[in-house]
Amino acid sequence: MTNAGAELGVDPATLDDEDIFRELASLYRARLATLRHGPNAALDNHFRRTADLETEYMTRYPGREVDPSRLTQDF
Repeated sequence: MTNAGAELGVDPATLDDEDIFRELASLYRARLATLRHGPNAALDNHFRRTADLETEYMTRYPGREVDPSRLTQDF
């Protein structure tokens, strides 16, 4: 990282599916610790990176299969 305004992490659009899933899994594992104990800058980066990766996933899989047993209410 060269400066505070530099983008952190690899552009999700350049990652293959396996890399996106690996990156998301890593972020999800770190989520609670970052929320509870990370400095604000780390938390901001965590939220941004999660949103970037999830947005890329949704772009690639807009018609992903939804498991009806995961629904908590009728949508």
